[in-house]
Amino acid sequence: MLTSFSLSELILISAGYLLMLFGVAWVSEKGLIPRWIIRHPLTYTLSLGVYASAWAFYGTVGLAYQYGYGFLASYLGVSGAFLLAPVLLYPILRITRTYQLSSLADLFAFRFRSTWAGALTTLFMLIGVLPLLALQIQAVADSIGILSREPLQEKVALSYCGLIILFTILFGARHIATREKHEGLVFAIAFESLVKLVALGVIGWYALYQVFGGPRELELWLVQNQAALATLHTPLQEGPWRTLLLVFFASAIVMPHMYHMTFTENLNPRAMVSASWGLPLFLLLMSLAVPLILWAGLKLGATTNPEYFTLGLGIAVNSETLALLAYVGGLSASSGLIIVSTLALSGMALNHLVLPLYQPPAEGNIYRWLKWTRRALIVAIIMAGYGFYLLLGAQQDLANLGIVAFVATLQFLPGVLSVLYWQTANRRGFLAGLLAGISVWALTMLLPLLGNLEGFYLPLFNVIYVLDDASWHLAAIASLAANVLMFTLVSLFTEASPEEKSAAEACAVDNVRRPQRRELVAVSPQDFAAQLAKPLGAKTAQREVEQALRDLHLPFDESRPYALRRLRDRIEANLSGLMGPSVAQDIVETFLPYKSGTEGYVTEDIHFIESRLEDYQSRLTGLAAELDALRRYHRQTLQELPMGVCSLAKDQEILMWNRAMEELTDIPAQRIVGSRLSTLAEPWQSLLQDFIERPDQHLHKQHLALDGQIRWLNLHKAAINEPLAPGNSGLVLLVEDQTETQMLEDKLVHSERLASIGRLAAGVAHEIGNPITGIACLAQNLREERENDGELTEISGQILEQTKRVSRIVQSLMSFAHSGSHQRSDEPVCLADVAQDAIGLLSLNKRNFDIQFYNLCDPQHWACGDPQRLAQVLINLLSNARDASPPGGAIRVRSEASEHTVDLIVEDEGSGIPKAIIDRLFEPFFTTKDPGEGTGLGLALVYSIVEEHYGQITIDSPADPERQLGTRIRVTLPRHVEATSVAM
Repeated sequence: MLTSFSLSELILISAGYLLMLFGVAWVSEKGLIPRWIIRHPLTYTLSLGVYASAWAFYGTVGLAYQYGYGFLASYLGVSGAFLLAPVLLYPILRITRTYQLSSLADLFAFRFRSTWAGALTTLFMLIGVLPLLALQIQAVADSIGILSREPLQEKVALSYCGLIILFTILFGARHIATREKHEGLVFAIAFESLVKLVALGVIGWYALYQVFGGPRELELWLVQNQAALATLHTPLQEGPWRTLLLVFFASAIVMPHMYHMTFTENLNPRAMVSASWGLPLFLLLMSLAVPLILWAGLKLGATTNPEYFTLGLGIAVNSETLALLAYVGGLSASSGLIIVSTLALSGMALNHLVLPLYQPPAEGNIYRWLKWTRRALIVAIIMAGYGFYLLLGAQQDLANLGIVAFVATLQFLPGVLSVLYWQTANRRGFLAGLLAGISVWALTMLLPLLGNLEGFYLPLFNVIYVLDDASWHLAAIASLAANVLMFTLVSLFTEASPEEKSAAEACAVDNVRRPQRRELVAVSPQDFAAQLAKPLGAKTAQREVEQALRDLHLPFDESRPYALRRLRDRIEANLSGLMGPSVAQDIVETFLPYKSGTEGYVTEDIHFIESRLEDYQSRLTGLAAELDALRRYHRQTLQELPMGVCSLAKDQEILMWNRAMEELTDIPAQRIVGSRLSTLAEPWQSLLQDFIERPDQHLHKQHLALDGQIRWLNLHKAAINEPLAPGNSGLVLLVEDQTETQMLEDKLVHSERLASIGRLAAGVAHEIGNPITGIACLAQNLREERENDGELTEISGQILEQTKRVSRIVQSLMSFAHSGSHQRSDEPVCLADVAQDAIGLLSLNKRNFDIQFYNLCDPQHWACGDPQRLAQVLINLLSNARDASPPGGAIRVRSEASEHTVDLIVEDEGSGIPKAIIDRLFEPFFTTKDPGEGTGLGLALVYSIVEEHYGQITIDSPADPERQLGTRIRVTLPRHVEATSVAM
């Protein structure tokens, strides 16, 4: 026989293993293990192995002894749930992550918008899981008793509970409540799952190759012991394996430890894909060892109960190593379930039993209060499990305890399925069904377990019910049937509240809708923090608002109604993860309410609809995928339309702002979509607001001053019903930029005006020329004939002077009229020489008022053109500069060259040109000089000549911004590229 271990040795081994488990969690949280390993799908899959508790490690061998191959139902049921992950688990994961629902009670409280739903779920879950907690404690205590041969199970169990309380607090309650992910916990549970698998695998391998000597010898032993094989096959014919399959299928979702690890601690949603086949594979590997251990125990005549054959095998073969390995595996399985279940249950109790009755004062540290309250709940739950263990007196089989717990949690399966697939279910039906199912379970399973009743009389059915291995499944089916019947009938004959309907739509599997687009009382994150400070305290409120802003990547000065609605939803979700959905909903609805005046105007939030469609894109198939592709095509069409599109809701919230609007207004859509039109920057806000208020459907050529320039816009509008809200008419505004078209039209009109004026000038010059010549001849003759008459001589001189002036005007008209038809030569022109000639001609005029001309042109700068006509351009520019310059002023002519062009620049020191008239300077007959001083044709002629030379002319006034003086005229001409080599 195996030498027994001492009690102190086993307790030391237990403490050492738990300390190692905590060390694994600690090093992973400190970043000593690469993050990609912690977030790897394999780690997540192994963490789900928490399902295999002591009941699976020890109890399945006893289950196989009782129900034969029916024990596989405990593995196949949960495997079936994970194989249905796309339609069962993934939708729950989406809801859990979106709304921060950390437990099954949170899910029901959110879906049914009921504090009672969360409270009763928590209460019944605590009662239902107590047998499972007691099972883990009993398994560890029995294991130590078997190995130490000391009948001190109660003291051992108490010591184990003390250890597990300490490590549960260290694992999951070192920080604030339930909101954060416990990466260390996930990695540690994955490690303990690996320990269980290795331990059970080694024991199974030992049974096959050491006890039986290999597969061939095992087959021979089975042939010789047909009874051992028959005990595995016979129960499948009439046994309760179908009920077992259903019970364990439900456990994948409703068991608190499975919900916690599957959904709450999920670090990467994509890992669910790997888990859908990885967990069944893990459970398959564990199940392979169960019949081998059973047969080995039967062959060796193990003295332990069949449930402890895993442990008894090492004792039977006198192997300390094998026995110790089995103990560590069982300890690992028990500890993992107790730690995770207690963390989940403590969060549920805090959110749904404690906080609805008592909320911490806002003046204190809420986070610290939540942390210590949760620690107290962890102690209470584990000690309740210990009390239940004492109440049973350690007389129950592990399989019976496990089945009672699993059937209790089966009562939550109808509620889970209704969350996803039955939108008309309501809180009254859920509560009625839950009460009916739990009542039947308590009567038929819990009371017989506690009272050690062999059976009792049921007067309604006139039968005697006996709770044994062959009848428990009847109790399970009866409790579930009562649950479903009451749930269905009450839901069908009662009406759901509007809040329930809204939550049902949010939870539905095919949901892509989210009401409501209403206006909040708070208009900024600062208002949010100020309002939440009343129930949470200033520091906590500020922290929660800042966290929500970071989650949504929003600035702290956000003011868009759409963004504020998302902020409100996010704060509610975060508070839900911290304090439960019921308390979070009460706080948000009380302190962050919608405006009461907007109750009559509630529509679907199109932004939320589109974001949900984007999330669903990869999962849409068939007609839904085709419709989504069509939606994307039409939206892309609107986005790329070369015309500004702005869509407004009835309350003037901006729903769309396409790329053309972004370019036209220089306002990005990300900043403006979701805000009111009244927040739009000027001048756009006034422009669009005025257009909306006017009855006109179209406005053409609207002037808009923007950045010192005039923009010409065509405006159009049309009424359109808002999405999913018939009767609520919004507006679509189209803004068409006609600035370039208007400029082309103006240029064409200007050209036509010049042409018509040119024709007029030619005709006027021709008609006036002959009479003027005649008048000049007569005046000349008169002066020669009457030379002695001083008065006539003076008069005739005046006539000749005026005729010369008229001749000059006529010559200017002729030059202007023939400028467009002049055949210019295309030859190299030295700008320095042209400037010098022009300055020389102007210097002959006595009216220069001591104006200084400076020729600063580079002799190597040559242009292509007609030297005579370019000289005419320069004479006109210098003449105007002279007239605008003060006495003693300076006029500078200089040149600048680039690769293909050369600039001729004339600068003066005059008073400058007013901006209001710069655009009219080149119009014929426009002049700022006094009457009789100028014709207004000089700059028009300059413009025509420069245009003939394929050049450009620009005016910059004032040239000296500091003194607000001077004018700079730049004439850009084609450069003669060979000039440089010739000159050099």
